[in-house]
Amino acid sequence: MANTVFIKPRHRVQVKPGAVVTLGQAAQIAAPDGGLIPRLKTIPLYRIQPSDKNIVIIDTMQMIRAVLDVDSSLDVQMIGPPQTIIEVVYEKRKVSTASFVLVWLLLFVGSAMAIMNFHEDVSMQRVHRHLYEMMTGQAVDKPLLLQIPYSLGLGIGMILFFNHWFRKRINEEPSPLEVEMFNYQQAIDQYVILHENKESMRHLDDA
Repeated sequence: MANTVFIKPRHRVQVKPGAVVTLGQAAQIAAPDGGLIPRLKTIPLYRIQPSDKNIVIIDTMQMIRAVLDVDSSLDVQMIGPPQTIIEVVYEKRKVSTASFVLVWLLLFVGSAMAIMNFHEDVSMQRVHRHLYEMMTGQAVDKPLLLQIPYSLGLGIGMILFFNHWFRKRINEEPSPLEVEMFNYQQAIDQYVILHENKESMRHLDDA
C-alpha cells in the first residue's frame, strides 16, 4: 500500500502554446507516501507542438507509462475519466469598437425583428384590443394599458429566463441557455476524445 499512487485525470486543462504538460497539471494525485506527490507532479507528459492546433488528448495509458518510467515499483491506480482534454489557448485579438458596435446592432435588430414577426403572426395587437374591450367596454386602436405592462413583462421575463442581468447572475440555478451550452460542450468533448485520441483507434494498415 505504501507504493500505491492514485491518479484522477482532470476533464479539461488549459495551457499556452509550446507548454510542457505535466502530470500535476493533467491529473490529481494522491498517495499514502506524501513525499512522492511533489516528484510525481513534475513528470512531463507532452510538449505542445504547433501542429497540435488547439486540442490534445492525454489518456490514462500515457500517464501510467510516464509514472512507471520514473519509478517502476509504484502501483498506479487510475480513477475518474479515462483521458484529459488539453486545450491550447492562444492570445486573443482585441475586438475593435467598430466590430463590437456592428455585432451589437446586428443582434439587437435581429432580436427585435424576431419578436415583432412573432407578434404579427399571432395577431398580438388584435388580442390586446379584444382584451381591452372586454375589460373596459371601449374599443381603442392602441390599448396602452395592456401593451406597456406587456412590454415591460417581456423584458423582465427574458432577464429571469436567462438568469443574468448583464454579467451579474441572479441566482445559482443555471439558465436553459447554459444547460444547452453545457450539453453542446459535452457532445463536442466526446467527439474530440474519439477523433483526436489516435491511441483509441487502430486501422488495418497499422503495424
